[in-house]
Amino acid sequence: MARHSTRTHDVMAAILDQIARRTLLPGDKLPSIRRFAARMKVSPSTVVEAYDRLVAEGAVRSRPGSGFYVSAGAASPAVNELQPRADRAIDPLWVSRQSLDAAAQTLKPGCGWLPPDWMPGAILRRALRGLARADDALLANYGGTQGLLPLRQFLARRCAGEGLDLSPEQVLLTSSGTQAIDLICRFLLRPGDTVLVDDPCYFNFQALLRAHQARIVSVPYTPAGPDMARFAEILTEQRPRLYITTCGLHNPTGATMSAQTVHKVLTLAAAHGLVIVEDDIFAEFEPEPSPRLAAFDGLVNVIRIGSFSKTLSASVRCGYIATRPDWIEALVDLQVATQFGGASPLASQLVFDSLMDSGYRRHMAALRGRLSRARRDTQARLAELGIRTWVTPRGGFYLWCQLPDGRDAARLAQFALGEGVILAPGNVFSPAQQVPDFIRFNVAQMDDARIYAVLRAGLSARLVAAS
Repeated sequence: MARHSTRTHDVMAAILDQIARRTLLPGDKLPSIRRFAARMKVSPSTVVEAYDRLVAEGAVRSRPGSGFYVSAGAASPAVNELQPRADRAIDPLWVSRQSLDAAAQTLKPGCGWLPPDWMPGAILRRALRGLARADDALLANYGGTQGLLPLRQFLARRCAGEGLDLSPEQVLLTSSGTQAIDLICRFLLRPGDTVLVDDPCYFNFQALLRAHQARIVSVPYTPAGPDMARFAEILTEQRPRLYITTCGLHNPTGATMSAQTVHKVLTLAAAHGLVIVEDDIFAEFEPEPSPRLAAFDGLVNVIRIGSFSKTLSASVRCGYIATRPDWIEALVDLQVATQFGGASPLASQLVFDSLMDSGYRRHMAALRGRLSRARRDTQARLAELGIRTWVTPRGGFYLWCQLPDGRDAARLAQFALGEGVILAPGNVFSPAQQVPDFIRFNVAQMDDARIYAVLRAGLSARLVAAS
């Protein structure tokens, strides 16, 4: 029965995929039952059941004596309910889609967040109890256009601690770090503008820039930061409008930009009119602060963004932008235009109360120690499989690793997915597709022995041999 149900599900998914891709349009007739059964290598009764379920969902309508037709308004029916698709192409959205839609029992060493029991649950619960006693205005009203003032004041003080002097009026709260980048792209880019990213880089940078119809160019990343000779060439030849990077605990490599590289990047940016977006999301995972572009630059050519999804909760969406005063007003207007109001006042208050909790600093100190032990353990266990770490990070939870003998990470990821393990193959992070034998591991998600068994089996299989 379960196998028959799976086959029915596959037939439904195939039809819904054609509708979503507009291969089948509203009013089009579905393939005949016998023809589609032969194509899908299932019985006609399986196709009948699948078509009947699609009728019940409203995606398809039946005409007795004539057949089945795509319903009007079925441009994108319940495709998401049938995700994640194992046959989805491995692109910059592959890891996100697989990780976010995974079943509870799926192992996720390729995802970009900590397990729930590594997060400050007790602190969040105390903050939630406080919110339950909040006045009606906080519970019901829109927030101010720049966001909760006490949280903006806190962020300004934290920046001052690293030598970056700014006022709370230079901080704009957003609904997430991703939305912060989206607002900046709306403000500074036009379709066709060139944007520079690292290679490799956080895969969602690529996905978001493509949504803005930007032209993406990439610079090779080294253990000390971007390759400066190539960086200078790109600025001269390509004239990018933006450079988006993670300066401390780079994603995915875990590297940290050196002070010398920071200085060179800023010198070239000033000479070429380049605006830099520095994602500072991993700052609190460092044992000691490393050089930062925003601090050295003073927010002249650098915009800082961040969020609290890695340290507090991915469920509480709150990010921020710190930038020069003359850009804040335009960014506020854009945020009001695109989502009416600023960041959620409830989420902002929850974040602020959690950060002010006396246990938060102790939690982060303990978390850094726990991650350090997990990195050492994971590196040792991967080394037994011949998987080598590219650089040992100063903190955080990522290891950027090279597979042995040129093994193909994308094929390994597809193999592992069939075994209930989600991996993050290197080329999803590489605009130039230059790292097919690399893979990013999340050390906080690597404590299950089944992961290493799947890796061992995959590496020994012909299907992940170098192409």
